[in-house]
Amino acid sequence: MRLLSLFLLSLFLVACQGEGSHAEGAEDHAEENAEEHAEDHPEDNPTGEWIVLFDGTSLDNFRGFKRDTVPESWTIDDDGALTFAVSDDRGDLVTRDTFGDFELELEWKISPAGNSGIIYRASEEFDAPWMTGPEYQILDNTAHPDANFGDDRKAGANYDMHPANPDAVAEVGEWNTTRIVARGNNVEHWLNGEMVVSYELYSDDWNERLANSKWTDFPEYGRRMSGVIAFQDHDDPVYYRNIRVKPL
Repeated sequence: MRLLSLFLLSLFLVACQGEGSHAEGAEDHAEENAEEHAEDHPEDNPTGEWIVLFDGTSLDNFRGFKRDTVPESWTIDDDGALTFAVSDDRGDLVTRDTFGDFELELEWKISPAGNSGIIYRASEEFDAPWMTGPEYQILDNTAHPDANFGDDRKAGANYDMHPANPDAVAEVGEWNTTRIVARGNNVEHWLNGEMVVSYELYSDDWNERLANSKWTDFPEYGRRMSGVIAFQDHDDPVYYRNIRVKPL
């Protein structure tokens, strides 16, 4: 009887060891499948990859606001910069793709006494991108009259909402580096390596600023979580280069 018990016990231990080996093998196989899936489906990577929107050679990633072609006022100059100059065929320039959560990087410079802006998460439901999308202000802080209305009108600001450090901008005619990070309700504006604006959509602070801004007449302002990125036609020459975006 004792020998039979020992025999049955040994069979049980062998079976348990087999199950353990099978479980470990299944885990290894699952990890291999996950790695293969990640390689075969990079679109599942939540951080995404950088997309070059403009490298100085082509405007294929852009079109005009509410149109399929690029306005003639937007060209590539001899130095490979995306340039706006007033012409008979003008208008805001927008990305062909839409972006919700993203990181945008680029360089820009403004003309003397110039004014322009980058508008994001903008809709084409209305007459202009700024009716829905917040604006990263581009400005000559020293010579354009808009600067006299406060730091929320100066370069890097969330226009008419959140002020930026006016000392962060380079002198007119020099290149600035800009970074915009939008993740859910949280947005950051960076200028020349300094975070100059940080805000949370629909927070008490945001709602208070909105109530005291020009956007009270535009009820859809800041209400889109995805949209085109727009480069503003604001009459004045402006220049961009090295534009890239990363969906988050």
